[in-house]
Amino acid sequence: MSKRLIPALLVCMLLLVACGQAATTQAPVEKTEAPAEETEAPVEETEAPGVQVEVFSWWTGGGEAAGLDEMIKVFGAANADIEFVNSAVAGGAGTNARAVLASRLAAGDPPDSWQAHAGQEIIGTYVAGAQIEPLNDLYESEGWMDVLPDTLIPLISEGDNIYSVPVNIHRANVMWYNPTVVADAGVEIPTTWDEFFTACESIEAADKICLSMGEQWTAMHLMEVVLLGELGADAYNGLWDGTTDWGSDEVTAALETFNEVLGHVNSDASTLTWQDAAQLVANGDAAFNIMGDWVDGYFSGDTTGGNLGLVPGEGYGWAPPPGTDGVFQFLSDSFVLASGAPHPDAALAWLKVCGSKEGQEAFNPVKGSICARTDCDADLFNVYLQSAMEDWATDIVVGSLTHGVTANDSFKDEINTALGLFMGDLDVAAFQEALVAACSSAGPCQ
Repeated sequence: MSKRLIPALLVCMLLLVACGQAATTQAPVEKTEAPAEETEAPVEETEAPGVQVEVFSWWTGGGEAAGLDEMIKVFGAANADIEFVNSAVAGGAGTNARAVLASRLAAGDPPDSWQAHAGQEIIGTYVAGAQIEPLNDLYESEGWMDVLPDTLIPLISEGDNIYSVPVNIHRANVMWYNPTVVADAGVEIPTTWDEFFTACESIEAADKICLSMGEQWTAMHLMEVVLLGELGADAYNGLWDGTTDWGSDEVTAALETFNEVLGHVNSDASTLTWQDAAQLVANGDAAFNIMGDWVDGYFSGDTTGGNLGLVPGEGYGWAPPPGTDGVFQFLSDSFVLASGAPHPDAALAWLKVCGSKEGQEAFNPVKGSICARTDCDADLFNVYLQSAMEDWATDIVVGSLTHGVTANDSFKDEINTALGLFMGDLDVAAFQEALVAACSSAGPCQ
């Protein structure tokens, strides 16, 4: 090797060593930046101020919407950093809303919380589908087991887990009436269906509708009340646990009574909402309407909220439908926590308000229902709702088909399909055969 190359090589070697040392000393600077990036990640995941909670229901009008608004106010006062997103969808008894909800759940896009009826609607549908989360820890932290009735907890539970927060108790079997129409017709409030048919003769002779009714779900509501009145509480309960034969003579007789009742309803029923049907009574166009006590919220609520502002006992009256005195056919609206809720902490904050005394006392007097809790102040409620409180505490309690207590969605849907066909042809025998088939394919007769 030329001696003249040696110094040049040494220079290069020294430069390489220097470069390596420079690279080595810079590396720790790059590594110190990584922890700074990691500490920012949790900030993006926490529910910082401005987070939303999306709540899904079918309360869009009358006392229902007004009651929900009152509970939202309670929520907002306690959770100023959470935006409440009201995703209510119109449709009586949740018919439309639940179809939209089912599509969203199938698509993996659940709201944080949604309205669901206590009973088989929750247990046989949402729990069975693994679509909601248990709430045992919330119940324990809030002490709700001490203030909710023992009859209600099993209807929202599966095994040892509790799955929803009930906000109210509704009565399904109420017959609302216009006192003036009834008095002018010279009839007494009927206690049997035979008395009802006799009263209809006088009412219709005065060119009034005897019984107002709305779209198909209100016909199902009427059907279950007739079945209860004709069968009695024990046999009615047997329809849902398999001990009463849907093909029996007693069910045939009850369905024939239902068919006769339909002969006294308004001809435009299929085009009316439940509010429209109830208003026929309020306006004096009809004598009676059989519907749940959300009608009380609609009749007596503030007119600025779309209600009628009537005085209970003066502008309208109420009584048990024929054959149901001493029986409280109930349902309970509740809210659940979605599996995979986008904002679970915000959803739990909403559920705390739903189960709270303050939330239920704000909601129920306006909604036209009584508290699910047993410690609400009765003085906050009108005379009808106070009577419902007394009856809830003393009457025989049975569940509602239309409002999710007694049958899961599959069984209820098959009954509804059979009812739709029956409303078209009024063939009692074919209707009963379809109900027997529904019990065998989706109900307790399987």
